[in-house]
Amino acid sequence: MSESIGTRRLVIRLLLVVAAMFAFGFALVPIYDVMCQAFGINGKTAGAYEGAQQIDEGRQVRVQFLATNAADMVWEFRSRADEVLVNPGASTEMLFVAHNPTDKPMTAQAIPSVAPSKAAAYFHKTECFCFTQQVLQPGERIEMPVRFIVDRDLPDDVKHLTLAYTLFDITARKPPVAQVSQ
Repeated sequence: MSESIGTRRLVIRLLLVVAAMFAFGFALVPIYDVMCQAFGINGKTAGAYEGAQQIDEGRQVRVQFLATNAADMVWEFRSRADEVLVNPGASTEMLFVAHNPTDKPMTAQAIPSVAPSKAAAYFHKTECFCFTQQVLQPGERIEMPVRFIVDRDLPDDVKHLTLAYTLFDITARKPPVAQVSQ
């Protein structure tokens, strides 16, 4: 009798642990977003630029560009230049080049990050290829623009920013396009 009570308690404890783990799994995404915002990690860029576009002619910030591929991505991916000098408040454009060297159509998604993380809140993308998925046909090469503004309120001690993109192959995640028979 004592053994069945002990087994019942163990099963109840294990079920409670499973329920707690399940609840924690749902809580991870909002917790992650709050932590990223509170500590400025993950380099999420700021939203739309709200300020008047007044250019700080007396200051320059170096913006470096990095383009990398995720482990399973075979595209060639790079920026036209390694870096640019920008005046805070000025709108700037950089082109990134992608090439699909395979013999099949592929779909990609670029994920951005800004470093140092405390500067991410002052980096505003007004247009970016990372906002949409990129579909390239076999052998196709495209130029993809990113337009951005470094906020005039960027702390004075930040003189160098890095905008990094990682390109992911999401072809398998995209549903197949239905063929229309005639």
